[in-house]
Amino acid sequence: MTINDPSYLIHKKWMSQAIKLAEIAGNAGDVPVGAVIVDKNNNLISQAANRKERDRDPTAHAEIIAIRNASRALQTRHLQECTLYVTLEPCAMCTGAIIQARIGLLVYGADDPKTGTIRTVANLPDSAASNHKLSVIAGIMESPCRQQLQSWFAGIRNW
Repeated sequence: MTINDPSYLIHKKWMSQAIKLAEIAGNAGDVPVGAVIVDKNNNLISQAANRKERDRDPTAHAEIIAIRNASRALQTRHLQECTLYVTLEPCAMCTGAIIQARIGLLVYGADDPKTGTIRTVANLPDSAASNHKLSVIAGIMESPCRQQLQSWFAGIRNW
């Protein structure tokens, strides 16, 4: 996929939206992660930012909220014709939800060397525990996604 490839430009558009949502989360005191779900025609279905701290809910990850909202909007738990964009590689909980929702395509920005379960720490989609073949594109706008997280964590360490 080249930088001028039409599919790359679409991925970049939606990842840019996820980055904006992540900024909202970071400014509100949550780890800056944003998620966007679009349908097969690239229509926005759902979007969310991390809300763990604001909601005092350990399950309020951007991906989980976006999946819940998309399932409600589409009146189905199967989102196989949807693409999920998220700024950070999903954790085990989110990967489980992505597999259960049968997301058609996962596009994420930065690898997570601590809790990433798509390919970095573990590979749940390709494991025997998965009942769904998940297509994945990693590294879309990786640098701004990683920089956003690093800046946020540096800021709270210096606080």
